[in-house]
Amino acid sequence: MAKEVIIALDFPGKKETLDFLDKFDGRKPFVKIGMELFYAEGPDIVRDIKKRGHRIFLDLKLHDIPNTVKSAMKVLAGLGVDMTNVHVAGTKMMMQWALEGLNAGTDSKNVPMLIGVTQLTSTDQKRMNEEILIPGDINDVVVNYALTAKNAGLAGVVCSPLEAGAIKQTCGEDFVTVTPGIRFGGAMICDQSRITTPAKAAKIGSDYIVMGRPITQAQDPVSAYDRAMNEFLTGK
Repeated sequence: MAKEVIIALDFPGKKETLDFLDKFDGRKPFVKIGMELFYAEGPDIVRDIKKRGHRIFLDLKLHDIPNTVKSAMKVLAGLGVDMTNVHVAGTKMMMQWALEGLNAGTDSKNVPMLIGVTQLTSTDQKRMNEEILIPGDINDVVVNYALTAKNAGLAGVVCSPLEAGAIKQTCGEDFVTVTPGIRFGGAMICDQSRITTPAKAAKIGSDYIVMGRPITQAQDPVSAYDRAMNEFLTGK
């Protein structure tokens, strides 16, 4: 599986987003559309970016009763995205129904990759144990979530890069790991807890890394993206 950097388009609206993508001068990086942009612009922003030739990870983290998620996934599948996600905590049944919705919403050749969110990278051991009231070691919990996602038929999970290796060992090398919480060496941590660098993520076992602010807020976003790709691909 080819390793790749996904740019998180965490912008408030269409203009800022398309202005950013114009900086790449015809290049088509893999991008992530999250809640902020999707809620601001709706499905049309997905269509607009797709028309430009970008692959899209639609990151809405669906988590609801199975029938609602199935219906929503059927709609999202029609947008032509390449990857989308649900929360594993929604249960195996919810994930299976999500897959049914995706398959019903598009032809068999263009079904988006469905991945499951394990624990957010802003959640650390203390918060998981004391606030969410999930006992045990966070690494063990994340790996168990990943195994549940695999058993539900999902292609992979969103996890911190720190757990990617353990997930590969448990779920197999073909089980996809998509890892946010990536920063260049020496960068500010901000609101995330379980983070690492592109090079270390590559060595641990990430298939895709998601980077937002280190690229989108860089003085030269294209150079920052190229740096991320180089460090991730070479592991240096």
